[in-house]
Amino acid sequence: MPDQAKSRQDFTRWKKKKQPVRRTVSQICPPPRRPLTVADIRPGMENERLGVVRDSMFQNPLIVKAELGKPRERSCSLPGINFNYGLYIRGLDGGVPEAIGHWNVFKQQPTCPHELTRNYIAMNRGAVKAGLVTARENMLYRELNDIRISDQEERRQKEPPSVPPNVTFGIRSRPSTPFFDLLQHRYQQLWVQEQKATQQAIKLEKKQKVYLGKLYETRSSQLRKYKPLVKLDALWHMPHFQKVGPHLATFPTEADRQRAFKAHREEYAVRQGTLRMGNYTHP
Repeated sequence: MPDQAKSRQDFTRWKKKKQPVRRTVSQICPPPRRPLTVADIRPGMENERLGVVRDSMFQNPLIVKAELGKPRERSCSLPGINFNYGLYIRGLDGGVPEAIGHWNVFKQQPTCPHELTRNYIAMNRGAVKAGLVTARENMLYRELNDIRISDQEERRQKEPPSVPPNVTFGIRSRPSTPFFDLLQHRYQQLWVQEQKATQQAIKLEKKQKVYLGKLYETRSSQLRKYKPLVKLDALWHMPHFQKVGPHLATFPTEADRQRAFKAHREEYAVRQGTLRMGNYTHP
């Protein structure tokens, strides 16, 4: 029996420990701190002052200092406990009993008659038909024949044009990309078919083309095609240098000389310089 009583006490103690601690609203959302007063100042505080001290000094945010380890005091005085924050709307309709008792009907206000606009097109047309062209004659004609545009015509002009019910405004969306045609090379096949069709059309046109008989060339056509040969004269040399041979021969034989010139002509395209006798252009 004593063991059972001890176990029950332990269970109740554990249950009390597991219960959550309930906090009040003032603990969760504490009210804003009121401004400091002279009675709240203690020796050693940051806002302690010498001389004459007034409560208005602790309501100036440029003078009030923040206490060490505490939030800054607000320098604005708050209203009392009975003050309600927010906008209060006073009921003028009587509430639910007034709505159930009778129904207030909105009375339409009388519309003031507005002045109709003058129809200058009709008045100008009538003045021209009557033979009036000067400004004074037109002014007198408008005073005698004051034509106005009726409300029905104005309403007809202001009404938007009738639109079919299935119309859709805006820009049309771009059609989706045909991925299956791209994967199957459909556009390539169509292009090949078009090329084949054009080639067949060209062949049929060549077959249907009528060829005339053999054309004989006349003297005028032959002269038109003939190009006279231009005789290239040899370069001019001074007479006393024409039969002078070279004073220096660096090649042993004429065959070696021709072989050297042949090698030079083969390497002509890849050498630098005006005479193509310099370094190679490639490494």
